[in-house]
Amino acid sequence: MVDALSHIVLVDDNETTSFLNNRLLSRLAVARQVSNFSKADEAFESVWKDGQPATSATDAPDLVFVDLKMPGVSGFDFIERYSKLPPAVQERTVVAVLTTSMHSADTARVAQYPNVEYLTKPLTEEKMQRLLAKRFAVA
Repeated sequence: MVDALSHIVLVDDNETTSFLNNRLLSRLAVARQVSNFSKADEAFESVWKDGQPATSATDAPDLVFVDLKMPGVSGFDFIERYSKLPPAVQERTVVAVLTTSMHSADTARVAQYPNVEYLTKPLTEEKMQRLLAKRFAVA
């Protein structure tokens, strides 16, 4: 797989899931940098401070994977905050929900956000390839 992205952020409170996702992304070599957060609010503030990229736009992540069910600020809260960012900021970073939930209420709720992708765990090479092809035009 091609080194297509500069930065991917993983937001998941489960250490095992984070470890496995890091191993997969490392093996696939899809990003030069992968950042991990166990809390959605910390991830959001690290990436977008006051509705703008926390650093320069070129440093903003290309892709953020966020789990839905987390204590405190949930993945739903995260994508709600993301949806309120300026369009130019949203265009820079793709957000993908990565969850074990296949409950129709959860999928319907996420579907309200047209810029947010929905993937079920576990993250696999095939799912990653489909996402890259769909959102980043990477074959």
